[in-house]
Amino acid sequence: MTELNNLKRIIVVSGLSGSGKSVALHRLEDLGYYCIDNMPAALLPQLIEQLNLTADPMYQDLAIGLDGRNKRTDLAAIPKFVEDLEKRNIHAEILFLTTDDEILIKRYSESRRRHPLSSNKISLEDAISLEREMLTPLSNSADILFDTTRTNVHELRDLLAQRIHTRLPGTMSLQFKSFGFKYGVPVDAEYIFDVRCLPNPYWDQSLRGFSGLDQPVINFLDSQEMVQKMLNDISHFLNNWIPEFMRNNRSYLTIAIGCTGGHHRSVYLAERLTEIFSKRFSQVLVRHSELRNQSNLDLETNEKFLSI
Repeated sequence: MTELNNLKRIIVVSGLSGSGKSVALHRLEDLGYYCIDNMPAALLPQLIEQLNLTADPMYQDLAIGLDGRNKRTDLAAIPKFVEDLEKRNIHAEILFLTTDDEILIKRYSESRRRHPLSSNKISLEDAISLEREMLTPLSNSADILFDTTRTNVHELRDLLAQRIHTRLPGTMSLQFKSFGFKYGVPVDAEYIFDVRCLPNPYWDQSLRGFSGLDQPVINFLDSQEMVQKMLNDISHFLNNWIPEFMRNNRSYLTIAIGCTGGHHRSVYLAERLTEIFSKRFSQVLVRHSELRNQSNLDLETNEKFLSI
């Protein structure tokens, strides 16, 4: 390959069919990326070379969609190819979207669309399992993983803009995510902290109806010695280890904080950690998995749009 001098940024967008890959590509296109979907993985090196030689600024930011309709060997070669692009001073990364099998089956059933790998001999469940297996090299090597199991289309679009588009190369994007263990553990987090051992405002009838964003709960948790010790310990741990991730060229970290229901303790700690680390990093985001599901952007929107 000749010296790269036109392309500035490449995002390989992959993931399970029905997890929101098309939504991601459409959003990146809105953000100014030149997007190509269903690209044969074997042709990616030739495409990159050709677009680079055009010297056309239209192609400086490029997003390529890859799915399971490729040879296993071609998919397995993509992570090394992306790594080689970085060595040639082109910012390249892999974005992978995943979703629980149960939700994928529901999305396909409601949309009445056929899975790309299903056939008369391969059921929907088997097609999902096969695609997950085939895409393992990309999911294992992904720079950033989005779990859209409980994410609606609006949230996915916002995440793409906030975590990927606005992040400058060479910087770290941190996301603190609160969640409730009773609803399942997020798969897109590098670190998960269990704070269910802390005093729970839920058992105080006067606090139960509030969340960790509300002042009565904040006042209660501020006054708890164990809560402050947990906050200091998590902060100290992350201060020690985030620099190691950065030295290994990691650009994204998601830190999940879980309590029982995801309304009080985890929300409070995620907010406090965001406040602390915003003083050191330029891009620090916070998401509250359980609080957002109470809004008008409910999960019905998720299944209607992410199945497209």
